[in-house]
Amino acid sequence: MPILNRAAELQSEVTEWRRHIHERPGLLFAVEETAAFVAEKLKAFGVDEIVTGIGRTGVVGLIRGKGEGSRAIGLRADMDALPLTEITGMPWASTIPGKMHACGHDGHTAMLLGAAKYLAETRNFNGNVAVIFQPAEEGGGGGNLMVQDGMMERFGIEEVYGMHNMPGLAVGQFAIRKGPIMAATDEFTVTVKGRGGHAAQPNRTIDPIAIATQIITNLQMIASRNVDPLRSVVVSVTKFNAGFAHNVIPNEATFAGTVRTLDEAVRDQAETRFKQIVSGVAAAHDAETEIAFHRNYPVTSNHADETAYATAVATDIAGAANVNADVDPMMGGEDFSYMLNARPGAFIFIGNGDTAGLHNPAYDFNDEAISHGISYWVRLAEQRLGG
Repeated sequence: MPILNRAAELQSEVTEWRRHIHERPGLLFAVEETAAFVAEKLKAFGVDEIVTGIGRTGVVGLIRGKGEGSRAIGLRADMDALPLTEITGMPWASTIPGKMHACGHDGHTAMLLGAAKYLAETRNFNGNVAVIFQPAEEGGGGGNLMVQDGMMERFGIEEVYGMHNMPGLAVGQFAIRKGPIMAATDEFTVTVKGRGGHAAQPNRTIDPIAIATQIITNLQMIASRNVDPLRSVVVSVTKFNAGFAHNVIPNEATFAGTVRTLDEAVRDQAETRFKQIVSGVAAAHDAETEIAFHRNYPVTSNHADETAYATAVATDIAGAANVNADVDPMMGGEDFSYMLNARPGAFIFIGNGDTAGLHNPAYDFNDEAISHGISYWVRLAEQRLGG
């Protein structure tokens, strides 16, 4: 079954919404303008119940079907942008310096609004559809806060589904897999405390820079020698700060980064080994350490039955040749993981075409994907809840 005729008809209107949202980005929970736009549209569509302020600035709209039943499924989009300066030069480029929609959340929000309009018009399903517009996916854990605010219980959500655009995947194509599809993203900051002194007399110091670099090198042993090579872990040091002069060995060195895993047992193993390596290498050189290890987003893991259903819906729309049902998992993080921990569901990728990559100042959401995304959401709701 190809994209819906009504979704194609909505393409132009939804594109206007997307570009409006793109011009006025907000970071983390500061998405009040976008949230207000979403709530206004939902009201205009005749959505039965609209609740704002869930997860601080999230919005949920409840659409009741024609048929009887209290069963509800949730469809989720994220609303927040990134702290980047846009270089696309598009007429709809960000008007706020240092902020831009470089991950396509403007497109996600617009597509779900388009689906909400369609579903509110037709109501060709039993039970309820909850359209979820989430803040603070980019590091703020807004999905977790919405769950903690009792969203699932309040709206009777029994299953939840998410979607994200994928540059490099052709428009009209989808990709999904059961089980882990995106990684847990833990963060660390380590301070190595030594004894500073003159650069010409290193023997009279405990050099925190030399020790920190040894620690960083040894951390790569976690992946190469500690974890089963068939199970994924990535340790990346992304920041290093130390020193203030050419001829002075400082007292301290600090480095930070992430540990990414696709399995909770490997996650535990990596954290334990990380702390052992840091403390052990430092102790061998008479240095002390402070370790801040923060467990961030958990693994985004798709449930088997719901993944099979989502795959079937995508196949109905795009055809089997355009659906990769066993895409390789990605080591990026996604806080839809909190919703999947609370309820069964599935997370799917939709093609964005040959565009700049995510989190790139040259990125822009591909509006040609809009009708495909609307069609997926609508068919998923109608078929899952029955007409």
